[in-house]
Amino acid sequence: MTKRPSRRTFLHAAGASLALGACAGSAQLRQNATSPGAGAPEPPEGPSFGAPEEEDVTLPAGGVMPTRALGRTGVKVSLLGLGGFHMAVPKDEQESIRLVRFAIDHGVTFLDNCWDYHDGKSEERMGKALQDGYRSKVFLMTKLDGRTRATAEAQLEQSLRRLRTDVIDLVQMHEIIRMSDPEQIYGPGGAMEALVAAKKAGKIRFIGFTGHKDPDIHLAMLKMAERQGVPLDTVQMPLNVLDPHYRSFEKAVLPVLTQQGIGVLGMKPFAGGEIAKAGVVSPITCLHYPMSLPTSVVITGCDSLGVLKQALKAAYTFQPLGSERVSAILARTAELGARGEHEHFKTTERFDGTTKNPHWLTTANL
Repeated sequence: MTKRPSRRTFLHAAGASLALGACAGSAQLRQNATSPGAGAPEPPEGPSFGAPEEEDVTLPAGGVMPTRALGRTGVKVSLLGLGGFHMAVPKDEQESIRLVRFAIDHGVTFLDNCWDYHDGKSEERMGKALQDGYRSKVFLMTKLDGRTRATAEAQLEQSLRRLRTDVIDLVQMHEIIRMSDPEQIYGPGGAMEALVAAKKAGKIRFIGFTGHKDPDIHLAMLKMAERQGVPLDTVQMPLNVLDPHYRSFEKAVLPVLTQQGIGVLGMKPFAGGEIAKAGVVSPITCLHYPMSLPTSVVITGCDSLGVLKQALKAAYTFQPLGSERVSAILARTAELGARGEHEHFKTTERFDGTTKNPHWLTTANL
């Protein structure tokens, strides 16, 4: 009878690659049921099997969080960003508050969130966590779904109230995943009017957008911004070891952003946990890869202290990957990433919140 490996041994073997799986783009999706990964289950809400407990990870003594410039904004942010969805996964609100404050106490200054995460619960919990002087220590970002001016204004007011702040550092248009999105947002009565007005009123400092579907849609949004003369400060997109092999944001969008001085917000470093499941690279490598790109911040979701501590350890120990190491990583992931079947956010509707809830685009009702 084969002896079952201990939990700690498991964490340091191939199973350890699951530890951060929870931490966690043809212009429009043309196929659903027949697309790679179609019909895949909903993203898990809870630590992956094998995820480390708090006591399993020891942070380096004197660890220092690297910081980077947020594009041309003049602001510096932490290399590691805390994702807003996963921090609200714990059933206990106090555990979410503990996660946020632990991250801030250990050097994380960039906080991600969204108007719709957990029906507003993510913003509410983060707002509570930022009391007692924590708000002044962070760069706070949230996202809006509304495509019209009126809807975006209403959603923004809700976010300000839930986050318990008078000003949000960065507001991004969420889920730019349709070729029709740029025209709707920048057209007459579109959401961009609301963001520009809010910036003039001092309610927000910077403006950006996020999307995970197709780099062509990102490029269309950037071209629309240039034509309309409304510059963007940031863009958020998937950057991971699979991305270069299929419908690549790194290859198509990243060079444009760096040329224009737009802050690059990397997300989905674990491809929704799929890279960890395959075990082709370690969790640390999953984070060090996008950190080695010209990103301003790499945002990852952490739903437990163990997962958060492992992410912090990755940031503290980060050294840029050399060209030979990158080549080796891409060679190992080429087959896995060739068809996009492990980047469900590109090839299915699994991660498309505004497709499942189309009223988020036109109303402020959750």
